[in-house]
Amino acid sequence: MPRAAAPRAAAPRAAGAAPAALSGAAPAAPAVAERASSTVLRVTAKSLPQHTRARNRSLVLQTLWHQGSMSRADLARESGLTRPTVSGIVQELADDGVVAELGLRGDSRVGKPATLVGIRPDSFHILALDLSSAERFSGAVVDVRGEVVGRASVDIDGATGEGAVALAERLVDELSSLTTTRLLGVGVGTPGIVDHQGVVRTAVHLGWWDLPLAARLSAHTGVPVHVGNDANLAALGVHTFGDAERDPSRSLMVITIEHGVGVGLIVGGALVEGDRFSAGEIGHVTVDEAGDVCACGRRGCLEVSLAAPGLSARLLAVDPGSRGAVLHAAGRDLGFVLAPVVSALGLDEVVLSGPRELLDGVLLRAALDTVRARTLAAVGQGLVLRYAGDGRDLAVLGAASLVLSAELGVS
Repeated sequence: MPRAAAPRAAAPRAAGAAPAALSGAAPAAPAVAERASSTVLRVTAKSLPQHTRARNRSLVLQTLWHQGSMSRADLARESGLTRPTVSGIVQELADDGVVAELGLRGDSRVGKPATLVGIRPDSFHILALDLSSAERFSGAVVDVRGEVVGRASVDIDGATGEGAVALAERLVDELSSLTTTRLLGVGVGTPGIVDHQGVVRTAVHLGWWDLPLAARLSAHTGVPVHVGNDANLAALGVHTFGDAERDPSRSLMVITIEHGVGVGLIVGGALVEGDRFSAGEIGHVTVDEAGDVCACGRRGCLEVSLAAPGLSARLLAVDPGSRGAVLHAAGRDLGFVLAPVVSALGLDEVVLSGPRELLDGVLLRAALDTVRARTLAAVGQGLVLRYAGDGRDLAVLGAASLVLSAELGVS
């Protein structure tokens, strides 16, 4: 079984919940009703000392994670906290093994050289699972900097329902055997609609309905487990780890094309999930009313045109000279659906993830041309539509990011 992380200030919690001392989210507080008007009551949370302590700790970790090692004085300046507050938090984090002193700063400033502190990449490991492929569940052991230190996978062989859950548990066990470092938690990217409690409300291809996956895996492992939609996590992976100098307020869409079509949407630096956790469900937008029947029961969904298994089968069914036309048609269908979304949200960046032989080339160019043809020049001409790889690590890194955010308050 995996080793549970034991931060000094952690408190008992339900399966899948974040330890309050390490999480960016403040613990629950007594609700206080405030009268906002003559007819509406607004409920606010009473701020308690432990909330401030948790927020300050998260702020220190955020600053070190994004800006790198620095002195305590610089950390106070960058975080906006007082020096005594920073010193106390750094000591607490050092006692927990999360940060360490890295030696004296080598610069030419007058006075005694300052001692640098930074996050220890090996302070924790994260088990990150990607359940999006139709052929196999894959995963990795990831450190807190997003470096992959081990990999494992299990073939699905058509398993659904409880059989698929058992395979996810087996994958967790195999990943756990690859590390002896204490675990911060487990992150899981799965197809389907997932709520904030880690319940997979619907994952048709896996035969999961209202499955409490986070609770099931947490009971199996004994560590916190956080579950999200695979496309959402791919977007988090791009946003958190994708660029050395990322804009924290960026907006982008990541489209994962595997067994189905999923979308992760980040607007203004925040993941958009929607009121019913189904934001980005473009795969079941109709693009051909006379098209083939989709798994959802309707005809001509984008997923019928674009999902990897069906698209690959159509390419095999035609002669080599006609394959470009098949890819062009799929890209055009994607462009039809993307155009109003890109225009409404003013997106500048759309990222495709999936099989390179399908996406990187004719299909991508057809999608971009179609978006530009169907939107104002001010919208379409500024759009960057790019291929980001087969997605093996996007969802994995996104799953790691989900754990970092929940357990350390780092995002």
